[in-house]
Amino acid sequence: MRNLKVPIAFLAGITLMVILFFSFKSCFTPNNKKETSDYYLITNQITKMNKMVVMEQNTSEIQKTKYSYTFMGAEMTSNNIITYTKTNAQVSYDLNKMKMEVDSINKKVIIKELPDPEIRITPSVEIQSMDDSFVNRITEKDIKNVTQKAKASAVKSIDQNKLRSEGKTQLLENLNNIFVLAKALNYKIEDQTGKLGVLGL
Repeated sequence: MRNLKVPIAFLAGITLMVILFFSFKSCFTPNNKKETSDYYLITNQITKMNKMVVMEQNTSEIQKTKYSYTFMGAEMTSNNIITYTKTNAQVSYDLNKMKMEVDSINKKVIIKELPDPEIRITPSVEIQSMDDSFVNRITEKDIKNVTQKAKASAVKSIDQNKLRSEGKTQLLENLNNIFVLAKALNYKIEDQTGKLGVLGL
């Protein structure tokens, strides 16, 4: 019996030490684990954002250019160049430039700075048909001139103000989707930029 008392006392001592260790650990463990978890979840979601194309528009147009050769005020011969122009217009936001702050105490995501929209217009011109003659030859300079004018006309035909307005609306919708996690965690989205206006989140 005396031999059994030693192992029992030893096991009892180890058990007591384990209980005391976990008791002290729980006393010094902070109770704000949920807030920290929320904060990192939201900030990780924000850092994943990058350049976002919010609006895209495609247009096309056919343009006819006439080159004529006159003599004594009378048209002797004429040549036609028909071009087909396809134009792609995009509105994008570089969300890496968006400055934000997560207030985990008051449960708010604060938008402090929003980047300006970037509008990119890319026209592509193809020569559909070209009439040439021996008297009035179409030169490489003429083709370049026609192509440049077709591109300028395509860019001018894009309503950039409308693109900005529609892009802003789409940006709000996209931000709402991005911040769905923050809203699920009962965070309020606060806009301090004034750029979202009545479309505020």
